[in-house]
Amino acid sequence: MKKIFGVVLMLIGLSSYSQTENTVTTEINKEIKNPLTKKGQVFIFYGWNRAAFTNSDIHFSGNGYDFQLDNVVAHDRPTKFGLVYFDPSWFTVTQYNFRLGYFIKDNLALVLGIDHMKYVMDQDQTVKFSGHISDPVYAGTVQNGQVNLADEKFLTFEHTDGLNYENLGLEKYRSLSNSKNIDIVWGYGGGLGVMFPKSNVKLFGNERSDRFHVAGFGTDLRTSLNAVFWKHIMLRVEAKAGYINMFDIKTTLNNKPDKARQDFMFGQVMAGFGYTFNTKK
Repeated sequence: MKKIFGVVLMLIGLSSYSQTENTVTTEINKEIKNPLTKKGQVFIFYGWNRAAFTNSDIHFSGNGYDFQLDNVVAHDRPTKFGLVYFDPSWFTVTQYNFRLGYFIKDNLALVLGIDHMKYVMDQDQTVKFSGHISDPVYAGTVQNGQVNLADEKFLTFEHTDGLNYENLGLEKYRSLSNSKNIDIVWGYGGGLGVMFPKSNVKLFGNERSDRFHVAGFGTDLRTSLNAVFWKHIMLRVEAKAGYINMFDIKTTLNNKPDKARQDFMFGQVMAGFGYTFNTKK
């Protein structure tokens, strides 16, 4: 009887050990099968974007003028696809995106981002004008409360080096599917940051203003779909919508108080590749 009791205890012990071992194995497998979800995870991403902007009112002020152009139309300016997209010495020419993410807790990442968009005012348009210009030459271009921008003499206006949105965001991640070599992870969140454009502006035939300057702020909501291959190689597609307010756009090269201001909504779709790894064992 004692022998039988001893055998039973031994079997119970083996069963308990087996269950514990299976639990540990399951947890290890779960850890392996969930990239972009664990505390201590890091990812680095680089990609390219297309962007769209709502029409905006642009207000210009300076010595001898104070006026507004209403409902101005603008578009992005993507670089023609070629080797320039993969040459590190030319990476700022394209409309690019950079991300550095760190998971501060499971499923939640703090993400530093640079969105290098390009904003170009359509030249072939006539817009509503309100305000005053003291220079009779340029005041004379205003007809019936409107001004035609097509000849480029009145104004050229773009943020092409570029419309730089430097932002910090929080992103929540959720694993959608896992297999041996590929994991699909959904992310969503929001961000806030500063606008640091290099605006190319030429107003009234003055020398073109072309310099980096903190001009305002931006905020956004974003969502992404991530495919992670072999636990490290990442492909990412992201959509983003947000608001930009630039209240201090430099329009001259000197220290005069000349400036412009505008605000608008933007949308962006970007795609690219990255690498992810876990800093914690």
